[in-house]
Amino acid sequence: MILKKVEIQGFKTFAETTELEFSGKRGITAIVGPNGCGKSNLLDAVRWVAGEQSIKLLRGTSHEEIIFAGSEENKPLSMAEVTLTIDNSEGKMPVDYAEVNIRRRLYRSGESEYFINREPCRLKDIQNLLMDTGLGKVTYSIIGQGQVAEILHSKPEDRRTIFEEAAGINKYKNRKVAAIRKLEATDLNLTRLQDIRSEIHQQLGPLEEQAKKAEEYRTLKTELGSLEVGMY
Repeated sequence: MILKKVEIQGFKTFAETTELEFSGKRGITAIVGPNGCGKSNLLDAVRWVAGEQSIKLLRGTSHEEIIFAGSEENKPLSMAEVTLTIDNSEGKMPVDYAEVNIRRRLYRSGESEYFINREPCRLKDIQNLLMDTGLGKVTYSIIGQGQVAEILHSKPEDRRTIFEEAAGINKYKNRKVAAIRKLEATDLNLTRLQDIRSEIHQQLGPLEEQAKKAEEYRTLKTELGSLEVGMY
């Protein structure tokens, strides 16, 4: 799986539409520049479109900060959009496409939109698509400044998450959690059904007695009608 292109518009300092194309060949691509030129913002853009929800990890305090706030030469923008084009010829992602296009869009109103190959989708769909590829929510492919030391000095249980992502077992763990939740929900529904059944069973006696009285009333009323007709 190879990152082929990144398209950014309105994300942080990227006021104008910016496209970065990568050759796709095996090797190393380096982006260099002075401090403050936006290198880290590019990394944040990739992390953001991959499904990151923590504004702290994106080096901000509010989601509105993600959208270009304006400068002396450019007006503030109303939305931020990032698109990743990924080579999936090796089939790392579970879709029948050799090239996958992932897009995320955020408006100042707080509304978000997500797309896979230009088709609207949910954030969960993107996270599931990228799971165990190295670009998931818990990713080992994107490591910022200071994170190496943080990983080395973190607790074993925290470090284990990254190893599980690299080993490709997070997908199965998430499926297990989802299955357990469904079973728990089913148990709650069964318990509720048992309660309803018990309540209905308690009402059967009185309802049966009322049904007998109603039937007796109907019989007596019919007999009364016949007697009245005969009397007249």
